[in-house]
Amino acid sequence: MKKNFKLKVPNTYLLIFSLLVLIAILTWIIPGGKYERTIVNGREVVVPGSFKLTESNPQDLFDLFIAPLKGFKEAALIIGFILFVGGAFNVLTSTGAIDSFIKRLLILHNRSRLMKSVFIPLLVFLFSFGGATFGMNEEIIPFVLIIVPISIALGYDSIVGVAIPLIGAHIGFASAYLNPFNVGIAQGIAELPLFSGLGYRVFCWIISTTIAVVFITYYAKRVYKNPKISPVYDIDQERHSEISLKEIDFNHQLTLRHKLVLLIFSLSLIGLIIGVIKFQWFIEEISALFVIMGILAGIVGGMKSDEIIKSFINGAKDLVGTAIIVALARATLVISRDGQIIDTILYGLTPFVESSSPIFSAQKMFIIQSIINFFVHSGSGQAALTMPIMAPLADLTGVSRQTAILAFQFGEYTNIIIPTSAVTMGALTMAKVPWERWAKWVLPLMIILFLLGFILLIPPFLINYH
Repeated sequence: MKKNFKLKVPNTYLLIFSLLVLIAILTWIIPGGKYERTIVNGREVVVPGSFKLTESNPQDLFDLFIAPLKGFKEAALIIGFILFVGGAFNVLTSTGAIDSFIKRLLILHNRSRLMKSVFIPLLVFLFSFGGATFGMNEEIIPFVLIIVPISIALGYDSIVGVAIPLIGAHIGFASAYLNPFNVGIAQGIAELPLFSGLGYRVFCWIISTTIAVVFITYYAKRVYKNPKISPVYDIDQERHSEISLKEIDFNHQLTLRHKLVLLIFSLSLIGLIIGVIKFQWFIEEISALFVIMGILAGIVGGMKSDEIIKSFINGAKDLVGTAIIVALARATLVISRDGQIIDTILYGLTPFVESSSPIFSAQKMFIIQSIINFFVHSGSGQAALTMPIMAPLADLTGVSRQTAILAFQFGEYTNIIIPTSAVTMGALTMAKVPWERWAKWVLPLMIILFLLGFILLIPPFLINYH
């Protein structure tokens, strides 16, 4: 009997550790090399044309297993940042304010003609805002259980229901401007002021999110008029009998506590922007701001002290895996640096990225990051893994480091479709949407986003985006 073959992609930890092993092996093969470096505008940059071969330093098995601990030490500030921010936002979500706010929007959709017209755009922008500011990602999964049934009941389909939170958050993450888990970490590694280049990133976010809104809204109107065009029409037909608008609590209201929690969250984001732009806040100050936000949100949200502490710890605990990924990714830099091969790799990569114009070089970086994202789809992990190479590579090819970070971010557009993303597959599974049907439906959007990425990487060169 013939068995169906299924491609099983190793998890992120195994992939990065395998890469670590590969780099350790390469230190025995690749000759040592060194670029001269100089300080420009307060940061260390590579001097083009200064590469020279040096004595290599092959890394043995003992070095291999020491590297992750060295990586943890070198990335300690970033790892602490991840854990503290994760804990704070878990307290925020545990108050139920965000969940209640989304439910209220869904109810208003049924009552107001105006809300019906702005329902999808508003929700997509809200989820995108979450991805762009506090790295909303895994948090979308509970909302799938809320939005998909109501989407079906309102005359749309489960594709629309899962697209709103999934595409919204992923678009926001990929075009983020205040996301500490990709922009913050990448800029820290690239030695750029935290959240610098904010204006152009906001522009990229608005354009990307608008395109997603138009794509989803256009489809929603079509499927509302003719449900049979839905790729999941047969699946949704079986679910219609289980879903009824009568079962929705249309008396749900935002409590005073929820309103105050949302106010604290909004003020915290305003404080973040002011702190970063006016006072040059870095990781320590931003971590403190989010911890204060979490504590205040918990207190105002009616949580007891032990509930706040447990929620904070659980939020941090959920990101321990991310912290380990960052440490392992940093270890790849440790091994390649101690083995004296990192500059040799830079020298070898330069011809592949180098072009007649820095614009084409940035676009090539975008393609490379998109490929890497298929295997390492953790924003923080990919930043820690690739930016130590991409930042100096940008110096060598005439690309600004801000633009190199944009190319890294845009590579995360692919999270919308890749089957190796746990969040994407988890959301689709909860929505009962088969991945192959989703992939076929969302492919046109992916093509549009790739073209958009290429276009958005042109202005940075023209406006001297540093």
